[in-house]
Order: sequence, then structure tokens, then C-alpha cells
Amino acid sequence: MTMTDASTSMSADEQRVNALIDELLKEFPPATTKPQEFLGAQFDKGLAWVHFPVGLGGLGLSPKLQKTINERIFAAGAPNPVVRNPIGHGMCGPTVVVWGSDAQKQRYMRPLFTGEEVWCQLFSEPGAGSDVAGLSTKAVRDGDEWVVNGQKVWTTLAHMARWGLLIARTDAEAVKHSGITAFVVDMQAPGVEVRPLRQMTGEAEFNEVYFTDVRIHDSERLGTPGEGWRVSLTTLMNERVSIGGAIPQKGSGPIREAVKLWSDLPAAERTPDRLDGLMKLWSEAEILRLTNIRANQNRKMGTPGPEGSIAKLHMADLNKKIYEFAVGLAGANGMLYGTYDMVRPEIAMGYDSVQKAFLRSRANSIEGGTSEIMKNILGERVLGLPGDVRVDRDRPWSEVPRN
Repeated sequence: MTMTDASTSMSADEQRVNALIDELLKEFPPATTKPQEFLGAQFDKGLAWVHFPVGLGGLGLSPKLQKTINERIFAAGAPNPVVRNPIGHGMCGPTVVVWGSDAQKQRYMRPLFTGEEVWCQLFSEPGAGSDVAGLSTKAVRDGDEWVVNGQKVWTTLAHMARWGLLIARTDAEAVKHSGITAFVVDMQAPGVEVRPLRQMTGEAEFNEVYFTDVRIHDSERLGTPGEGWRVSLTTLMNERVSIGGAIPQKGSGPIREAVKLWSDLPAAERTPDRLDGLMKLWSEAEILRLTNIRANQNRKMGTPGPEGSIAKLHMADLNKKIYEFAVGLAGANGMLYGTYDMVRPEIAMGYDSVQKAFLRSRANSIEGGTSEIMKNILGERVLGLPGDVRVDRDRPWSEVPRN
């Protein structure tokens, strides 16, 4: 097929996107352009999130076209905005676009994409993990401001964040899902304290965050008062797609590391049973990749649906199995781990060894909603099974027993 034939077989939207990619790479060559400058230009041309509205990093086109954009610009050496700001890019940005005011969208979206301003997500609490709607952090209205007191936990990159997406209890007499309100909070505001949570990898990628009389202007509210649960669902659905719904190249990611370890083994150690185990894991990884492609093609513009839970559930289980297999291939060396000195990382989920990836993979079945919660969502929303018993559905939050 000639280039002319290929061009004519493209839709008008595909031709438009490819022309913009050509302009971007010509005007801002990745090899000689600073990452922040390149990402800013990508945003301005509508190639950041192509399905977002014009002026907010998008062109209002099908999300399917983002795959074309990413493949072409990454092949040219473009920076990946997700690396520095994964929570902002995959979760907070989509939520601000859906629920934010025009002023909030214009203020936050570009520096979020370029990585100038890192974001974090402030949902989980010591007494409200899987049951996020049971949260007890309170926000009390005081004129044009809200005064926030409480504690959040497991907050990824809170120590790096400039802004946070916060949900808080604003009506204790409403049922628990109805008395919540969402806000954008300044992580440098007086009364915000971030404390590290040291993980078994030695890192403190997660944090706990304390709010003591923190004031948030009402203009930083997302949605109406009491609508925070609906706002949080937008975040959570995007989070599950962000964590488990990536579409890597065939044979890349964790399974590539396992294949490399296998290839480096002495011939005597490449036994049939080990080869069989590797091939089963490779097949599972490819099934997950193809499933994510299908889900992405079927996804409509807007908030993702339960397909994100399918991908997230499978990814969490598969990652643990792959790294357990990889550590096994390493033999006695698999039991060695460099240092447990505490580090405050600047990126999330960075791996410099198979042993570290093995330890970090334990969190995959917890973060972004536990695997048990994913199974509940799939059982109820996909398979149509009866829901879990919920004895507090119609009771005011103030009357619900808590630990």
C-alpha cells in the first residue's frame, strides 16, 4: 500500500490527528526539546487526551485515537507524562474535566499534564479503606470557605503533590454515600501535614496526610455539596483503567523481565517445567493485553465502566504470579535485597530489581480497590448477581457503627 493509499483509507479525524502529530514532532523535536516544553505543546495541540474538549488538552474525538498518538510520539522519543504525575494524569485530570468549573479546568489541566504540578488522591482513611463512603474526615462550611479536619492514608506521592483531590464528610445526618463533598485542596496550605509510610521495599511512596483546620475556598469544590460520591466514582473508574488497563506492546512489561531471566539461565536450568510455567504466564499477559485493547475499543467517551475492574483484577493477580516466578528463576539470589534505607521516591512504582518488583507487586491487589471489591463490582454490575448485604444503606452516617 502506498502512502497515498494509506492516507485515503484514514478517516478525516485520523488524518487530522496525524497531521497534528507531524506538526508537533517537527516544531518540537523530542531529542532537542525540554520535556516540559514538549508536553505543553502536546497539550496545546489537543494531543494530551484527544477525547477531552478543545482547549483542555483534547480535540473532542474518539479516545481510540490516543493509541495512535502515543505510539507515534513515544517512538520518536517523547516524554511520558504519566511517569512523573500518574495520579494526576490517570485519575485527577479526568475528574476535574467532568466535575470542575471552567476556571478550575483552565487553571489546573495544563500544568497537571506537563508535570509542573503533581497531584495526589485523598480518599482512603484508617477506618474507611475498601468502604470509602464510610469516611470520617469532616468539612464544615464557614462562609465562603470549608474547614477540614481529619486523616487520609495510603496517599501516593503526597510528599511531591502540589494539589490533592479530597473527599470529605459534609453532612453527618445524610446516608453515608450522600453526605460527601469533593474538593481540590492545596497541599501546601497551613494545617496540611504529610507523613511517610515506609513500605517493605524500603521506600515511602505512600503517605498519611493530616488536616487540621485546613481552609478551602468554596470555589475549589467539585460538584455540588453532597455530590462527592458521584465525583469519587469518576476518579475510581479512571483509576482502575489507569492501573490495569494499559495496552503495552506484545511481550513487554513484567513478562519481558521474566523472559529475559529465563534466557539468561544456564541451559541445564531451563527445564521443561519452568518453560511450561513461563509460557502459561506469557499467554495470560497476552490475553490481558488483548482484553484491554477490546475494552478500549468499546469504551465510549466519558467515565469508564466496569471493564476497568476486569483489567485491574487480572493485572493484580498476574503481576504477583510473574514476579513470584521471576524470583524463583533467580534461585538463592532471589532472596537477596539491596538496602532497606527509607527513600522518598519522586515517581510511583519504580523498579530497579526483580526482588523489589516482587515486593511492590503485593500492593497491586490492594491499591485502586482491593481484588475482593473488584469481584463484587463485576458480580453485581456485569454478571447481575445479588448485591452484598448492606445493613447501613438507609441509615444516617452518624448512626452507622464504626471501629
